[in-house]
Amino acid sequence: MNVPPISSSPERHVVGVDFGTLSGRAVVVRVSDGEELGTAVHEYRHGVIETRLPGTGRQLPPDWALQHPADWRQVLQTAVPAALAAAGVDPATVIGIATDFTACTVLPVTADGTPLAETALADRPHAWPKLWKHHAAQEQADRINELAHRRGEKWISRYGGKISAEWQFAKALQLLEEDPGVYAATERWIEAADWIVWQLTGAESRNTCTAGYKGIFQDGEYPSEEYLAALNPEFADFARTRLAHRLSPLGSRVGCLTAESAAWTGLPEGIAVAAGNVDAHVAAPAAQAVENGRLLAIMGTSTCHVVNGATLADVPGICGVVDGGIVEGAYGYEAGQSAVGDIFAWWLSQGMPTEYVAEAEATGEDAHQLLSRKAATQPVGGHGLVALDWLNGNRSTLVDHHLSGVIVGLTLATRPEDVYRALLEATAFGTRTIVEALEQGGVPVTEFIVTGGLKKNPLLMQIYADVLRRPISLAVSAQGPALGSAIHAAVAAGAHPDVRTAAAAMGRVERAAYRPDPERADGYDVLFAEYRELHEHFGTAADKQLHRLRRIRNAALAKAAPTQNSEES
Repeated sequence: MNVPPISSSPERHVVGVDFGTLSGRAVVVRVSDGEELGTAVHEYRHGVIETRLPGTGRQLPPDWALQHPADWRQVLQTAVPAALAAAGVDPATVIGIATDFTACTVLPVTADGTPLAETALADRPHAWPKLWKHHAAQEQADRINELAHRRGEKWISRYGGKISAEWQFAKALQLLEEDPGVYAATERWIEAADWIVWQLTGAESRNTCTAGYKGIFQDGEYPSEEYLAALNPEFADFARTRLAHRLSPLGSRVGCLTAESAAWTGLPEGIAVAAGNVDAHVAAPAAQAVENGRLLAIMGTSTCHVVNGATLADVPGICGVVDGGIVEGAYGYEAGQSAVGDIFAWWLSQGMPTEYVAEAEATGEDAHQLLSRKAATQPVGGHGLVALDWLNGNRSTLVDHHLSGVIVGLTLATRPEDVYRALLEATAFGTRTIVEALEQGGVPVTEFIVTGGLKKNPLLMQIYADVLRRPISLAVSAQGPALGSAIHAAVAAGAHPDVRTAAAAMGRVERAAYRPDPERADGYDVLFAEYRELHEHFGTAADKQLHRLRRIRNAALAKAAPTQNSEES
């Protein structure tokens, strides 16, 4: 390994790379003050693979969501050099790199890290990386939860009483039961957050964040082999053989940049590579949301809520609590909504009346801006609607990805902006449900901070302030996760002693950018009561109507689908 070149420049820099759902973003950051000097984005060529498998064109079943590992490598090969060029800094001044990823995005690999999707098994859907919003493992998640409660497994309470269909164990059990041949070929089952670090360092590493939140690693161990065998005898050694590895704390140095990855990125060989991280959790220091009680909502296609607390509490319906899961010295709590921005985009994809399209063209507005402007003139409750924000299932607090969206109150007078505003409000009501669950469970929320692309919508931010009855602070950076990764890179390289110190120097936040209006907040209390009634009716019944409708849909699609090749090996 070569020693990184020494630059005469007094300034040092780091690179953060954020792997999102549709693209990867790299940013070059100054270590001393967090100034973002250059950024670049690479759109995934394959995007989200939801209908047909690349190469074969094989049709995928409902609720599947896959990705292509080559798309992730191309982010390193294109976005990082482009960001470096945009920054105009001497590569020799870069002292570290860190990455973050969507989660739980997980893939089966061989012992040397080769994705099974890039082997002779590429024609098998289960060989491919499963994106976070792959929701086809709900049946396995239900069994995981039922057995854990029946056996009194102590870890189940750390996850709000339910393990999500999005997490590692449900997806792995689905793999075993639907394609045992691919499962047998899976020598390691690894989060993409750790796999991308493997590409940079040439060696496997595992981080505490994904292991704790997505991998049921609590109190120093995974679920027991006895428990796993009770799920499926062939699953007994899953954690021991496919997961087990020393865990690295967040902000730690797990290796050095290899010659190959240095050639990909244009960065110096041998610089520090930080432990992998989750896109939501890594953003906390970028928004100075590392102190206890400062809740960060990472709002994009979906929303993840993370907050630190001083004590360990069991909060029903949250995604998980992990000691040191966000920053060392605190218990990190996670909750979330499986779709937020995706819901607004879905409504726009249904089309607008021709007069709306003409108006948008005349004013130079996009569809979001047009509907936001029209919706902003309405009084609270003026549309007569209330919606459930479950168009991609419910992550918190019901943890049920087979639920679906509901809109109540439609009439022949309902306009596109009415539905649009009702959907904005529904996501705010979902967030209020999460905040109330945290506080009722013993986790104080003293500040609500937003990062992510949706913070740019003033109407949405004001609705959140009014619904939550609390000020909304905004992260200053337009790329919170990438900046957060850069902050962790600075710590891994030794430029700052710990993440808290680095966050104080490199993070930025605008306090109380939006404040609640008391009159509107009163109106939203009334609408929220209607939301809660729908929430209980559709979300907690023993035999859920939304589940029945999904089963009817799946049966109809299965009957109509062309015959598929057997996956049996």
